[in-house]
Amino acid sequence: MTEPSVFAVLHRAQRIWAISSIHGNIERLNKLQATIEEKFLPGDRLLYLGNILGRGEDVRATVDATLAFRRVILARRNMFTHDVVMLRGAQEEMWQRLMQLQFAVDPVEVLNWMLDQGIGPTLEAYDSGREDAQSAIRQGPMAITRWTAKIRAAFQAAGHQEWLSSLKHAAWTRDGTVLFVNRGLDPERPLDAQSDEFWWGSRAFNEIDTSYSGFDKIVRGFDPDAEGLVETRYTISLDGGCGRGGPLMAACIDNDGTTIELIEA
Repeated sequence: MTEPSVFAVLHRAQRIWAISSIHGNIERLNKLQATIEEKFLPGDRLLYLGNILGRGEDVRATVDATLAFRRVILARRNMFTHDVVMLRGAQEEMWQRLMQLQFAVDPVEVLNWMLDQGIGPTLEAYDSGREDAQSAIRQGPMAITRWTAKIRAAFQAAGHQEWLSSLKHAAWTRDGTVLFVNRGLDPERPLDAQSDEFWWGSRAFNEIDTSYSGFDKIVRGFDPDAEGLVETRYTISLDGGCGRGGPLMAACIDNDGTTIELIEA
């Protein structure tokens, strides 16, 4: 299997701590990461399943907390940079596209849709908001360009642009047993042809009834219904609805896709 830059491979993983969608909830994240730090063993790997941005009230601090915890874990003996992976979620994908709003055919429609999906708190975290965006749209393409430059500059000033650019679309264990995605995938397409399916896939994830590309399990970190931990023969759905009134969840998964432990905050 090829390893293009948008994908990550977890090498020599004995167990993987997979964290569900955080959505800017710093309080729950801090509690969860503290628990993982206590339980993290040699041979463990750490994976964030996307949607670190969005919905919650502490988006910027949440990004900083994930980066700080990454440094803590990588400081352990025999850990390497590829042993901690962060996936791009729908919130991060929207943010990337929002910074190109001036190229949209209908920027009003695009903005309203993104606001409905929870991007508002991320705008506020980087010195803007709904009103600023709507004002720029009313003034036309040049004003939108100035506005997107403003939020891009705030994002870069926070030191988060490099983080956004480094996010992966999917990850898998080196021996090809477990695949990790944000929301879903199309079982009829290869990995490098999934495109937006990773973030907006409409197929019923929990109804996948056959092995995909030889993987024993597919693990996702965002469930639109926020049903918590849902396991089937070929899938693990992990999302308690953090940022939407529910808990933040993490599962410790072994190399064959078995859930060893579930923690919540």
